[in-house]
Amino acid sequence: MRYVEAGGPLVSRIGLGTWQFGSREWGYGETYASQVAPVLVRRAIELGITLIDTAEAYGPARSERIIGATLAEFPAEERARLVIATKFLPIAPAEPILAWQAAGSRRRLGVDTLDLYYAHWPNPLVSVRRVMQAVRPLVDTGVVRRVGVSNYSVGQWRTAERALRSPVVANQVRFSLLSPGPARDLVPYAATADRLVVAYSPLGQGLLSGVAAAGTVRGLRARNPLFRPRGQQRLTPLVDAVREIAAAHDATAAQIALAWVLHHPNTVAIPGARTIEQLEENAAAADLVLSDAEFARLSAAAEALVSG
Repeated sequence: MRYVEAGGPLVSRIGLGTWQFGSREWGYGETYASQVAPVLVRRAIELGITLIDTAEAYGPARSERIIGATLAEFPAEERARLVIATKFLPIAPAEPILAWQAAGSRRRLGVDTLDLYYAHWPNPLVSVRRVMQAVRPLVDTGVVRRVGVSNYSVGQWRTAERALRSPVVANQVRFSLLSPGPARDLVPYAATADRLVVAYSPLGQGLLSGVAAAGTVRGLRARNPLFRPRGQQRLTPLVDAVREIAAAHDATAAQIALAWVLHHPNTVAIPGARTIEQLEENAAAADLVLSDAEFARLSAAAEALVSG
């Protein structure tokens, strides 16, 4: 496992995304939430994964509960190595309301301090400045160790830092070969400012790992037009490039897609996993390094897809 340090936290290049823990929209079911999810958390830690990502909205709140109950099994020194990131929805970011939201996440996760606390989405009715003003007391009192934002533009990210009066260390965004946009602005900003881009959905909801071909499309994925026949045709040049490079590395398509994300500086990826095998495959991608020519070929195919 490789690690990166930016803006303070040292985190694994591959983290564990847990939106699917207890969330009905993924269609994984109760057995997954109660039996598989805790095993995934334990195995992730064994593999050297130190970044575990959740949110109060996942489940809702059940993902946090699953993680908190599982981490309670670990000694304090083991827990101290981890960065447990969670998010709040800035629906009404008045200080008492946000303090109440943070208290709920702390209780469910079983922690005194939130390692990394994200504003989950920009609120079109509330300014970025006002949201960060509500977060500031949580930092000042030690309730929150580090602050992040999610789905923010570069301009919003900078505004958030000015309003917080301290670093906003990470921006979690959709970033993959199917959504390469952050490479144009967010990644350069992160590299210059010593910040992190955290890539969610780095496998394009499984499109880049062969989920569609396996015939397991349901839940949220069923709404994605790229899973339909016409979408699959559009994907062919990119998929062919991924498969050829995967064969050259004796790797899987998913590992190549993750390696492309990690080829960017100051970037980590937080894929989810349905099985232990998927988790182990994802973790191994942290050690896979693409050549500059392979990276350029994949980047060109990704840009052609989004512009075509």
